[in-house]
Amino acid sequence: MSSESYHEPIELLSEPTKNMHRALVSLREELEAVDWYQQRAEACSDPELAAVLTHNKNEEIEHAMMTLEWIRRHNPTMADNIKTYVGSEGPILEVEKRSTKSEAGGGDAPASSSNSLGIGSLKGKL
Repeated sequence: MSSESYHEPIELLSEPTKNMHRALVSLREELEAVDWYQQRAEACSDPELAAVLTHNKNEEIEHAMMTLEWIRRHNPTMADNIKTYVGSEGPILEVEKRSTKSEAGGGDAPASSSNSLGIGSLKGKL
């Protein structure tokens, strides 16, 4: 059950945080299923079953991407990072360097619009 993986008392968590947790747990589960189906399809000796398993894997990828899109829409920091990295070209660490340089005002890559971790303000919560 996903509530078993909360790290803080659930009564202290807001609905947006609980919903994000649900999405992140679901994304993790979908990606795990992709891995399992990939391994099963590759190890399978029956071509028809391998095709079914590959089909199932691709369905899990669709589910993962739908969940990732929900996360992107509800977490500005995630959205900024997706914009920076997904679809980028060249070595990924070079993309990071260009992005970091841009955030400091010295490059032409898109800068993050927020210094937030995307978890909301902690002011007044402690």
